[in-house]
Amino acid sequence: MALNKESNGYTFGFAIVLVSVVGAILASLAIGLKPKQQKNQVVKKKIEILKAMVSAEEADKINRSNAESMFDQYVDLSKAIVLDMNGKIVEGKEAFNVDIKKEYKDKNLKEGDKSYPLFVANKDGKTLYIIPIIGKGLWGPIWGNICLGEDMKTIVGASFGHQGETPGLGAEIIQPFFVNRWIGEEITDADGNFTKFEIVKDGSGVNPQKVDGITGGTITSKGVEEMANRCLAVYASYFKSIQK
Repeated sequence: MALNKESNGYTFGFAIVLVSVVGAILASLAIGLKPKQQKNQVVKKKIEILKAMVSAEEADKINRSNAESMFDQYVDLSKAIVLDMNGKIVEGKEAFNVDIKKEYKDKNLKEGDKSYPLFVANKDGKTLYIIPIIGKGLWGPIWGNICLGEDMKTIVGASFGHQGETPGLGAEIIQPFFVNRWIGEEITDADGNFTKFEIVKDGSGVNPQKVDGITGGTITSKGVEEMANRCLAVYASYFKSIQK
């Protein structure tokens, strides 16, 4: 019996077969590409950490081909730890495997259950402490890494990232001119207590605990302020406890 290619049954049947075949192909591609995607995320994370602990000139030279070797050279993952919101060490968690972006977006995860990874590096004979931070900008998530010097309080480097901030405005948080405004700031006072930062737009960023924001990017700048204060307070508590 010949098929009636003009019938509705033939059309629906053909569509079902086509969708099934295309779906199977896409599923296979997704499964096949997943390891590569995960690898790319690992390398990207290492690049962001590295950029926080090197100069702007060095940061420009970091890429996917050299990031892993540089990371292994400077960062000792055996010394990395995970803290809770009170600055206490959490046992049994691998710092590099903590996804702060995922935890931040998880509305069902209580603040007390969130993780705060801390990485320790050695560069030019000096110990550095790299702190990942996460927050919200104007259009989506923003994040960064703050690098502290050996005194565990002075910012010696930073890196920032965003998902969709406005080009020329909030997106400028990734630029060296904004990053450099954080260098030299201190996250604690003489007694080891956390001191909040304020993002300002009146040019008073030369004063302690004040950082000049992005012109026209007020909401993104305030997002950086919020995430820095919320996250750095946790680490200040930890550093104070071990320095005692």
